[in-house]
Amino acid sequence: MKKVLLIALLLILGVIGYYWYQFSGSGGGDKGPKPQPVALKKHSDAFNQAVTTAMNAYFEMKAAFVDADTARVKENTRKFIKLMDSIPLTELKNDTAGIYETAYSDYGNIKSNAESLLAQKNILEMRKDFGMISENLYPSFFNTINYEGEKMYWQNCPMAFGDDKGANWISSTVDIINPYLGKNHPEFKGSMLHCGEIKDTIKAQ
Repeated sequence: MKKVLLIALLLILGVIGYYWYQFSGSGGGDKGPKPQPVALKKHSDAFNQAVTTAMNAYFEMKAAFVDADTARVKENTRKFIKLMDSIPLTELKNDTAGIYETAYSDYGNIKSNAESLLAQKNILEMRKDFGMISENLYPSFFNTINYEGEKMYWQNCPMAFGDDKGANWISSTVDIINPYLGKNHPEFKGSMLHCGEIKDTIKAQ
């Protein structure tokens, strides 16, 4: 009798083990499709408008650098920070995993460099911070948020901070108007105002 019960128990355990192996994920049973993160294909109008408005302040910063007007640079930098703060990045939480976190990290770097610019007294140091703001905007931030605005241009001056120290900036037009050498550079005066080239186009995907 005991032998029969032992055999029956072993059979039951065997059946349970088989089904556990098949359906727990250890075996080759059909586990079904894995749930996919929700992908946000389009931003809201409010999101896109906030990005556009912030970039308009950036372009005003750039124009002030061209004129070497440090008071105007700082005025538009403050405006830029405030407008960057108004971009509803939480909207990206509905997008693919990690998008919001990456965009928020980029935003933090942009804001940190803008605040550093405000603390500077020397226009050369301000221009270096402006260069870092630009680098954090593109490619990282714009690629992460899947930029949907008007076409912009990634431009470069190969000698922004010396013969072998270039820097980049973003322009709303194809025209090269250099914010690092500008109209009133102590060495070049206005002769290097148009020094530079377009390296890339920033456009909606």
